[in-house]
Amino acid sequence: MKSIFVSLLFFFLFLFVGCKSTESSMASKKELIKNNYLKGNSIALYDGINDTTFVKLKNFSGDFIFDMKYATEANFLKTKVYDCDECYLRLKTIKFLIEANAEFQSLGYRIKLFDCYRPLDIQKKMWEIVSNADYVADPKKGSIHNRGAAVDITLVDKDGNELDMGTSFDFFGPEAAHNYQGFSRKIRKNRTLLKEVMLKHNFKSFDSEWWHYNLVDSNKDKLANFKWKCN
Repeated sequence: MKSIFVSLLFFFLFLFVGCKSTESSMASKKELIKNNYLKGNSIALYDGINDTTFVKLKNFSGDFIFDMKYATEANFLKTKVYDCDECYLRLKTIKFLIEANAEFQSLGYRIKLFDCYRPLDIQKKMWEIVSNADYVADPKKGSIHNRGAAVDITLVDKDGNELDMGTSFDFFGPEAAHNYQGFSRKIRKNRTLLKEVMLKHNFKSFDSEWWHYNLVDSNKDKLANFKWKCN
């Protein structure tokens, strides 16, 4: 009789722990969905939106840091070309970017964005200021930024401090290239971390600019001139 009682006690204890574990798991899952961490992001957040639609990143995640350089004069053009500092991209780009940021967060870092989608009219304006294809893409051909599939980024730590990448964003010189070996091991390690995770999440790097990443196959998308409204 005693053995039956003990068996029943263990059985109900198992059920109780199992239920609590399930509840905890469900709560964690809901939290992950809320923060857009789910791999693939096949969640209601994206339902009914075409992958090629231009959307605002802030509407899909609050886990990025923004420093939109072209909405200020703190850029190589020395002039402001965006009316306001919003980051728009095609939805498919945002999906992979959120995935990449989730992995960076698991390592104690976050993505900081310098530039996202760039309307073709802005590309023309930049070309008028600096008509040099080494620095600005010719608007006749356009850039992946004009297709809503390119981002200029770096990484920050948990305190918001940028990781040392050796040069600033939009530094035009051999030191900005991925294969430049003249920096310390720490700097090269930071660049490697950024590159490896981004490549893992369907982006490809740009050889001469450590900060620039394009979504794979995005050159097939059309150039766009969609303009967002400033609040």
